Amino acid sequence: MIKIYHNPRCSKSRQGLAILNDNKLDFEIVKYLDTPPTEDELKTIIAKLGIEPIALVRKGEPIWKENYKGKELSDAAIIKAMAEHPKLIERPIVIKDNRAVLGRPPENIIGLIG
Repeated sequence: MIKIYHNPRCSKSRQGLAILNDNKLDFEIVKYLDTPPTEDELKTIIAKLGIEPIALVRKGEPIWKENYKGKELSDAAIIKAMAEHPKLIERPIVIKDNRAVLGRPPENIIGLIG
């Protein structure tokens, strides 16, 4: 089953959703701002993405700039920040089995589902 962590207000996230719909795939939508992933879920997502936690952070968000920017943070602290402030999570994230991609650019999703 494919899962997309989606923010309906984000154009890239909407484009990612359109790719899944256009390919007539079964998938689950997780509106992660309404139901934020836990720290453990974030750890799993990050492992499937094959990235460092900081790479999943939206560093332009005011929450990041005001509270975290310029600080020496451990991976655990970064994950905790994303769990507490889901707006910090880059989107969309699409997961299929043990692999995941960030849908920036949305074409990344095609490589996952193709």
